[in-house]
Amino acid sequence: MQDQQLLYQIAMTMVPGVGNILGKKLVIKSGSAEAVFREKKQLLQKIPRAGQAILDALSQKDVFIRAEKQLEFIQRYRISTLFFQDPDYPRRLKNCFDGPMLIYSKGNADLNAAKIIGIVGTRNATPYGKDFCASFLGCIKEYNPLIISGLAFGIDSCAHRLALENGLQTIGVLGHGLDRIYPQLNKSLAERMIMQGGLITEFPSETRPDRENFPMRNRIIAGLCDAIVVVEAAKKGGALITADIANTYNRDVFAVPGRIGDLYSEGTNFLIKTNKAALIQSAEDLIYLMNWDMKERRQQPNQRKIYIEMTGEEEALVNLLTEKGETGIDELCQGSGFSMSKVSSALLNLEFEGIVKSLPGKVYDLQ
Repeated sequence: MQDQQLLYQIAMTMVPGVGNILGKKLVIKSGSAEAVFREKKQLLQKIPRAGQAILDALSQKDVFIRAEKQLEFIQRYRISTLFFQDPDYPRRLKNCFDGPMLIYSKGNADLNAAKIIGIVGTRNATPYGKDFCASFLGCIKEYNPLIISGLAFGIDSCAHRLALENGLQTIGVLGHGLDRIYPQLNKSLAERMIMQGGLITEFPSETRPDRENFPMRNRIIAGLCDAIVVVEAAKKGGALITADIANTYNRDVFAVPGRIGDLYSEGTNFLIKTNKAALIQSAEDLIYLMNWDMKERRQQPNQRKIYIEMTGEEEALVNLLTEKGETGIDELCQGSGFSMSKVSSALLNLEFEGIVKSLPGKVYDLQ
C-alpha cells in the first residue's frame, strides 16, 4: 500500500506540463497524488491552469512506466523520499510556494534542524574565501548548525569539507539524480557527507546535470535554510541567483565584502551595495544578527512590570511574548486572533516604548 502511494507521488512529478506549483494544487484539491489520477476531470478542470492537455497527460501510460522504474531505483539503493504532504517534509520548504513536490535523499541529516545555514560562492575560490570559511565554521560549530550548499567546486566544496572537519552535519543539494555525482571529483567528499549529513535532490535518476537544473537546485538551498552566506562571487552566477531567491523567501542574506576590483568580490560587494545582503566580516556578526548567542539571553521573570498604558492588542501581544519568548509575527497573529495590520501596528508602538525588539526573520521578543 505504501509502495503504491509512493508510485503515484513519483508519477505526479513526471506528468508533462505539471510543475511543482500546479502539481501541489492538484494534490491538495484531490486529497492525494493517487486521487489526482482517479479524479473526475470535471473537478480538476476547475483548478486554474489545469488545461485539457494536462488532464490528458495524466492518463499517459508512459508516466507510470517511468515512475515504476524510479521506484525500483530508490528501493534498490535505499533512497528516502519526502512528499510535500509528509509530516517530516522540511518545514522551511513548505512555506516556499514553488518548493518541490517530492525530495529524494540519502544520509542521516535532519532537514528540520533548529539552525540551518547555507554557504555559497564561486567555483574559483581564492585563499581569502577559503580562509573566511575556515574561520567562520570553526566559530559557529558550538551552535551546531546544519550546513547546506551545492557540492560544486570552490566555496561549496570548501564549506562541506570544513563542516565535516568541525563535526557538523552538511547537506549537498544536487542538480541531477542520485545515480551520479557531479562533479565526479567530489565523489569521495559526497560519500563522507552521506555518513555525516546527506545528499538531496528533486530530480529522478538518469537526470543529467544540465545547466537549466542548477537554478532549480539553488532555490532548494535558499528555501531549506534560515540564512544564506555568500562568501565570494562574481557579478553573475549561481551564488547571486541563490541570494536573490533567498530574499524572495524572506530569508536572511549575508555577504562577505572583498577588495574593490577583485573579480570574485564584485558579486558580494554588489549585494551589499544594493541592500540585498547584510555585510558580515566574521562569524560573530552572523551570530549577533541571528540572535544565536544564548549566553546573552536573560531569564524572563514570571511577571513583568510595565509602567505604560497599553491597548488591549498591545497587552495581549506582551502576554504572548512573555509566555513564548521569541515568536514570529504569523504565530503572534494566530495566537492573538488579531489581523496582521493590528499586530504590526501594536508591535511598532511597543518597539517605540522599548518593550519589544525586532529580530531577523520577522521574529519578536521582549526587551
